[in-house]
This record gives sequence, C-alpha cells and structure tokens, in this order.
Amino acid sequence: MGSRTAFFLFGCILAILASIGCGSGSQGPVISTSHPLVAQYDIPNSHMGATAWVEFGPDTNYGRQTWASSGSNSGVGTISILVAGMKQQTTYHMRAHLDWSGGSWVDQDRTFTTGAIPASTQLLPSATVTRPTPSLSPAPGVELLSIPAQTAEIAGNVALDLQGNVIWYCPGGSEPIKPLPNGDFIINTGTDLVEVDLACNTVRDVSYTQVDLSLQSNGYDFTIPSTLGVPGGGSFHHEVLVLPNGNWLTFGEIAKSFTDLPGSPGTTQVVGDVIVDIDPSGNVVWAWNSFDHPDVLDVNRHLAPYPDWTHSNALVYLPEDGNLLVSMRHQSWILKLDYNNGSGTGNILWHMGYQGDIALDQGTDPSLWFSFQHFPSLISQNGALITLAVWDNGDNRVLDTNGTTCGTPTTAGCYSRATIFQIDETTMSANLLWYDLPNLFSVWGGSINQLENGNLEFDVNGIANSPNIASEIQEVTPSPNPQVVWKMDLPTPYTAYRGYRIPSLYPGVTWQQ
Repeated sequence: MGSRTAFFLFGCILAILASIGCGSGSQGPVISTSHPLVAQYDIPNSHMGATAWVEFGPDTNYGRQTWASSGSNSGVGTISILVAGMKQQTTYHMRAHLDWSGGSWVDQDRTFTTGAIPASTQLLPSATVTRPTPSLSPAPGVELLSIPAQTAEIAGNVALDLQGNVIWYCPGGSEPIKPLPNGDFIINTGTDLVEVDLACNTVRDVSYTQVDLSLQSNGYDFTIPSTLGVPGGGSFHHEVLVLPNGNWLTFGEIAKSFTDLPGSPGTTQVVGDVIVDIDPSGNVVWAWNSFDHPDVLDVNRHLAPYPDWTHSNALVYLPEDGNLLVSMRHQSWILKLDYNNGSGTGNILWHMGYQGDIALDQGTDPSLWFSFQHFPSLISQNGALITLAVWDNGDNRVLDTNGTTCGTPTTAGCYSRATIFQIDETTMSANLLWYDLPNLFSVWGGSINQLENGNLEFDVNGIANSPNIASEIQEVTPSPNPQVVWKMDLPTPYTAYRGYRIPSLYPGVTWQQ
C-alpha cells in the first residue's frame, strides 16, 4: 500500500462517535453501507446472464437510476448494486429491476433514509447556484469537484446536483478524481493512484514506491521521489489519465542539477516532469522524461522561477493516432508526444503556444495564445484537425513581440479565458475559434469541457479579483457573445482544482435535472 493520503472509511461506529448517523430505515434487501449517502441493494437472481438496475428518487416517481449490472459474474446469485446520488438525512424510494433473456422482474417499492455527513468532514462546500438566463436550460448531469488538500479537513472529492446539493463525496485531497468505465472512480492522492467504489472503499491502489520498483526493474534511469517541494507537486501530481486498454498514465517529478545557468550562477536544481504508463498490475510499461528532449525543452527557457521548470498539469489521449497531448503550464505550451499506444518513441511531434512551432491564424500577436494554461480537453479529432478546449489562466501573459508580460493578476492585460483552438497538423497552424472572458482572474487550476448540448462549461479557480469566491463554474453558450446559462459559486477557501459536468455517477446513464 505504501504511505499515502489516508482515506476515511465512515462506518457506523465512527458515525455514532461523531454524533452522526449512517443510512437507516432500510427495508429487506436495501442495507446501509459505510458511506452515509450510499445504500446497497441486494437483488436475488436465478437467471444466467441477467442484469439488474435500481431506480430511485424522493417519491415513487423515482426519476434517477443506476446502471445495469450483472454483478461479479454472469452466473446466478445475488446482484448487489451500490445506490448513490442522494442528499443527506433524506428518505428515498427505490425499486430494483431484473432483466434476462425472455423475461423481467420488478421489486416492490423500498425506502432508505440517508445518514448525515460527518460533522468532522469540512470538505463539502456550500455552493450557490444561479440561472442568469432562465430561458436557457443547462445540460443534464451532476458536478464533480476535485478540492485539493489545503488543511486536513478541507480536501476531497464531491459531487453536487445542479441545485448545489451534495449528493456524494469521498474524503482525501486529490488532483484529480475521474469516473472509470467500470463504475468506480480513480483518485490521484499525490503518493498513490487509488480506485474506489461508490462507498469510497479502496478497490485498487498503486503507490509511487511500487512504481519506483518497477522503474528500476525495467531499467529506467530515474525514480520518483516522495516530494520535491514544488507547489502543487509531489510524487504523482496533477493528473491521472485512464487509457482504453485500462492502463493509467500520470505525472511524476524528478530533479536535475545544472551549473551556471544564465542568470543563476552556481548549482541550480531544476525540477521537470516525467510520465509513467502503468498497467493493471502496477508495472511501468512506458515512460517519458522531459529532460530527454533538450531540442525542444531548453532548461534555460523558464517562464516561472526555478526550480519548477515545466509544471505539467494535464494529459489528453488522441484516439485516432494513439498519441498524447501534454499541457506544460510553466512553458505555456501544449506538446504532442509520439506515444503510439505505448510503442512510441516519446519524441515531441510539435509544441503549441507562444514561441512554439504552430502558427496562429489570427497573426503574430502573442497575447492571443493561452498562458499558464490548464486542462486542454479534446472536442474532436478528424484526420489532421484537432479541436481543443483550453482553460487559459493568463498568468504572465505575453503582451507584445518584445516579450512584455502582464505582471500581476490585477495588472491590465492579465485576464483569464475559456478558449477553443483548432489545430491543422497539415499546415502546422491553429485557429482561435472561440473564447469567453468571464471577468474573473483564475490564478491556478481550472478546467473546461464541451457539454452534450453544445454549451461550454469551465471552472474559474483560484479567483484573484473576487475575495469571497474561491471558484466559479459557468455553463455558457458557444455563441460569439456567450450567455451564462448556469453558474455555481464556491466560497473561500473551497477551491475546485477541477470542476466539470458528468452525466451521472454511473457509466452510460444520464440524470436529468
């Protein structure tokens, strides 16, 4: 298991000691779990190949459902489904369905009363939701937030409905949490990559010490230290990407010493990023080192003070060619790597941004590029065309061809944007297709995605010019003059490193409002 950020398993005994309650009021096959907001529905099954699902809601109209599951195998026996997506201290109705070839069965209505969120758990923000344009409806789903560790209590992973109610959580700081195709979630704790189920029970754990042993046994020339003291860093940091083959990709940090760098006489420790590709057994099957590519990544080019040279913060998998995009915040670049589904050279195929090798269709004004960006997300890949949404934080934005930067976040010329760029790999050019200026400056963090209704949703995090709001998540129209459809404000100090809409807590299922 290794040393790692602890996950709190809230059992009923702990709940009683903390003067809170686990889920109660269960009936028959519906039982409590260690999580106060999660029930377990045990469904008897005597049909080979049957699948079961549960509908639930505040009354017998239900309104939400889980995904369909066959349990641990396709044979007969009890199928257990974790039911999640409920508010605390609320009675819910639920009913199981069983479907098999040639028939179906529906259980009677059951009730379950959720417990209280532990009083000691301060990780849950008090969110304020508004609809600035009431005539426009937001995309369906729930908001999934990654709240980094600021204190022992204020850290965690939270899902809220579109009215701002907490409907699920899992304690422990993360950068970030993501849903998995099997119905679980994966969390990057810093020292471990941890897969948890909906009751926040650990299913699989890969520690950095386990990865280091694999790096050594496979002959790599680096290992990942526990910490290097870089803000936002750690052994694993900022990202975990789940690949179609089930492998996990994440960043690590390593340091290298240099002598008499320009402007830095003597010995200077420089911290760069590595990428490790981990198979389901925890074995490293591919790795990449930023120090191995001086032809593009010149250690003398540092847009932030040493030692934090690259500060990568996001990975994107390109399904058509099997390559990777890497967001390097302290280079203000997005790089494309030759990954080739794990058999690539790791060469940098291109790097996009100020002083990169992709030309901007809008001209040579450097301020039009993103700066100190977060979370490029893939909208589409169609042959040579790659369309990306990018959260443009705007720190140290270059304002002119002389290299003048905007300075501090309150200085004129410093602004944050939601952007969409389209890259044409044939012409090595990029077109700034769309942007939105929310008039809030995001010092760090943030995310952006295109929703199923075509709107864009972005997380303005680490807000510098609104002291009472730590993060604001907006859903806006993709029009030239974007309209705000929906927004959620999180008060200080609840910064959301990432905040984005997912269809529901279950793969393949969409919850309406």
